[in-house]
Amino acid sequence: MSSTTVTPEEAERHKAKMQKRKALMDRRVAERQNEKGLLMVHTGPGKGKSTAALGLMLRAAGHGFRVGFIQFIKGAWATGEQVALERFDDLIDHYAMGEGFTWETQDKERDIQAAGRAWAKACAMFADPRYQLVVLDEMNLALRYAYLDIDEVVATLVSRRPNLHVLVTGRNAPQKLMDAADLVTEFQAVKHPFNAGIKAQAGIEF
Repeated sequence: MSSTTVTPEEAERHKAKMQKRKALMDRRVAERQNEKGLLMVHTGPGKGKSTAALGLMLRAAGHGFRVGFIQFIKGAWATGEQVALERFDDLIDHYAMGEGFTWETQDKERDIQAAGRAWAKACAMFADPRYQLVVLDEMNLALRYAYLDIDEVVATLVSRRPNLHVLVTGRNAPQKLMDAADLVTEFQAVKHPFNAGIKAQAGIEF
């Protein structure tokens, strides 16, 4: 195992640099004391948007938050998260309300109706003060195909309860939604095993 020798001069420069950085970060943290419910968006072509949402839900549940999790696309086939979330049914309410990917259903009217039911469930959660976080998984896809009215959705999200956090996931997030959001994270695709002929695997993709 290699080791790196740090000279006293390098150690002193590093310490001075870190002291300046700590002072800056302490000042920035002290200046930011406001709290509010956040509107968050996970988008982009990269894998991991829903997986990151599940991590946020786990963190929220760890603080005792009541969480609503609505899947707009998934629902036609079993996933690992469905089984795992059953263990948190006292804190996380999970509704898989989709009927599969649009290229599987091949029925636009059916997809519109499914998206409408999921959005109605979301609105009921927004109005229920028990919920502190609501995750709308793959709703961006429903917005992209105009299964939901983007103006109505954004207006509802913007006018939600002040303390309610909402996370919307899915690629191709509409610009109107991103403009309204407090936090937008774009997941980039660098490499994906599917492009190398590797199938979707249990425990990783679903």
